[in-house]
Amino acid sequence: MRNNDHLIIFDTTLRDGEQSPGASMDIEEKLQIALALNDLNVDVIEAGFPIASNGDFAAVKEISDTIKTSRVCALARALDKDILRAADALKNAKLSRIHTFIATSPIHMEMKLKMTPDQVIENAVNAVKLAKDHVQDVEFSPEDAGRSDFSFLCKIIEKVIDAGASTINIPDTVGYNLPHQFGSLISDIIKTVPNSDKAIFSVHCHNDLGLAVSNSLSSVLNGARQVECTINGLGERAGNAALEEIVMTVKTRSDIFSCDTQINTKKIMNCSKLVSSITGFPVQPNKAIVGKNAFAHESGIHQDGIIKSRETYEIMKAEDIGLVSNSLVLGKHSGRNAFKQKLEELDIECKSDESLNDLFDRFKELADKKHEIYDEDIIRLSNNITLTGDDIQLDHMSVLCNSDSKPHADISLNIKGTIKNATADGDGAVDAAYNAIKKLIDIDVDLKLYSVNNITSGTDAQGEVTVRVVKDDLIVNGHGADTDIVKASVLAYLNAINKIFQNPDLKTKKLSGI
Repeated sequence: MRNNDHLIIFDTTLRDGEQSPGASMDIEEKLQIALALNDLNVDVIEAGFPIASNGDFAAVKEISDTIKTSRVCALARALDKDILRAADALKNAKLSRIHTFIATSPIHMEMKLKMTPDQVIENAVNAVKLAKDHVQDVEFSPEDAGRSDFSFLCKIIEKVIDAGASTINIPDTVGYNLPHQFGSLISDIIKTVPNSDKAIFSVHCHNDLGLAVSNSLSSVLNGARQVECTINGLGERAGNAALEEIVMTVKTRSDIFSCDTQINTKKIMNCSKLVSSITGFPVQPNKAIVGKNAFAHESGIHQDGIIKSRETYEIMKAEDIGLVSNSLVLGKHSGRNAFKQKLEELDIECKSDESLNDLFDRFKELADKKHEIYDEDIIRLSNNITLTGDDIQLDHMSVLCNSDSKPHADISLNIKGTIKNATADGDGAVDAAYNAIKKLIDIDVDLKLYSVNNITSGTDAQGEVTVRVVKDDLIVNGHGADTDIVKASVLAYLNAINKIFQNPDLKTKKLSGI
């Protein structure tokens, strides 16, 4: 069953990544990321946990209806209602998988499940059989495998393989394991389970001790042929194994790893920026592979070495992950051909002439505000994150700040075709603008996050603002980008409010997964 040459990349950004506190995404945002993951050529996209909420179900269904290359996976506890809900969400998927799980550690079985080991095995087997009735591809995870009794772990794995599970995922649910221990565990399981040759073994590692990538790679060296990971290492608590680090390690150290992925690595940077923009989780500058400083050299000795031979201090090419060394900088006088060339360099594909024209128009609009357009600006434009909705749009804004009085904002909004105006003071320019908006909109929301990132450098750089607002059980992110940071903040706030008006019934409460 195992293909020793191919390492399956199972991306769970949309499921486990969303379990990161504050990382809730709406359906449109999830679909954007799913499309980017499909372009990245990931093997499996875990689209969500359909039983968790109506929003999760709708997102998995939408992704299943749209994605045609990657396999779409839905998570389900070993419960009939979960599996049937997952099957319903996946029914239109070209390639589908149900991923079912149940805890197998003594503490989980006793304290959480209140089941005997035999009951746990029975539930697991029944869940796999039911899932197999609806999809051809079934994955099983023994939750908290790292703290499970080895003999029991092997017993339940043998039973679920016999029941039809073709992928066995071993999670390090709480990030407790060390690389040599976890690698040995995978090797021992494969050697001990008599029918292990009938399944692909997978790992799902959390980063509580900063070892998720190390544990995953150790497992690959010991026979695992699927790694569950996320873009930028996003995930519950300290996160998951970072997809970009797994992929580039296997690619760079082909002398050690006897397998490879099918990932289009030139799409990595674009995916990283998209996920960061949508979730509002900035990538730390020194983050491996995708951090701003990952290919920066400041030391004189390093710079001298790079000039003489890039290989002296770089073990991979920046171009391999989607960065380009070409110095072509665009501006307002740049034509369509130069723009198309830049898109080709960045490996950005427009699906139609209409989408190319739209992107070029938005580029020209930005070029009127900025002297120079950098690669990061183009990537941000191509991600096409919706900045405003149809119901409420910014018509006019004026914000006055001076050292002797509170900032004052004058805001006009187009609300379903009617222009309304309000003024307000605040503790800062953004606060004043938001206070004015609150006077115009009959909605009570709590602002839980306000995040600002500069897309490029310089005083005319685009500022990218992400806000997170809560109304009852509904959590939404809003996005805005502009060379004026106050305007970007207003656009982000309006974007979030529009989403609430448009999707009032999509609750975002989450069930915890593996």
